[in-house]
Amino acid sequence: MKRPSLPHSLVLAGVLALTAPLLAGCGAGGADAGPGTTVVTSFYPLQYVAQRVVGDRADVVNLTQPGKEPHDLELDFRQTAAVADADVLLYERGFQAAVDDAVDQSHPAHVVDAAQAAHLSGDDPHFWLDPTKLSQVAAAVEEQLAAADPAHRAAYSRNLAGLQSDLATLDRDFRTGLAHCATSTIVVSHDAFGYLGRRYGLQVVGINGLSPDAEPSPAHIRELQDLIRSDKITTVFSERLGSPKFADSLASDLGIRAAVLDPLEGLSDATADQDYLSLMRSNLAALQKANTCS
Repeated sequence: MKRPSLPHSLVLAGVLALTAPLLAGCGAGGADAGPGTTVVTSFYPLQYVAQRVVGDRADVVNLTQPGKEPHDLELDFRQTAAVADADVLLYERGFQAAVDDAVDQSHPAHVVDAAQAAHLSGDDPHFWLDPTKLSQVAAAVEEQLAAADPAHRAAYSRNLAGLQSDLATLDRDFRTGLAHCATSTIVVSHDAFGYLGRRYGLQVVGINGLSPDAEPSPAHIRELQDLIRSDKITTVFSERLGSPKFADSLASDLGIRAAVLDPLEGLSDATADQDYLSLMRSNLAALQKANTCS
């Protein structure tokens, strides 16, 4: 007979109770955080922002391992303890339920909720594909870092300025690079590109919807085939961390290209030597080729 499982919140509370003695000797932020400051992030784009803002003044921990799908994150004992002990925690509420639960149970001293910082609304969590939204989150990170470690406020401010300059340049390059294209419609396996589409005037059509694990109905596949023919779409995009099955099949059936458009939810073995900026520029090049931009 299968035993009934305990609610996740009760299990988490037990873990935090067990780890409390281990965490008691560790700082939770404040004026004396100094060189021991630790920033915990929940997935890659947030890790990138934190690393750029802290520079060499703090340690950055990412809860989602490279090559793993962040939507599916479950926290182990050590990760739950890391959330509780973070000097600054950077996450996105509503994107990873396990992290939401850990935050609610442990109440870290300095928290940045990217959903609030980027002023998000609706069900699409993929705000970081709009560099201007990521810049807003970076400013919130700098503010919380300065509160946790005021001795290095000036360094965090300088680092933030450098990151925001890079993001502004990236935004400008996307706006100019996609300004004159033969088509403005893209078909993607995972409907993760809504923020990018709204920022740069693209109509984004997903095969699987917002969930990378969803499967399209036969009727939806027929609608996509009709759209691709009518709009003279040249490319169907899949992503690195998800299955290319439906995108590749759709492209093959219609005799058009299959390519990768990276939602940047995490790094993979193939992109381990790259970062947010370089991957976004690869996305720009892929979009320009697919949409015949001049």
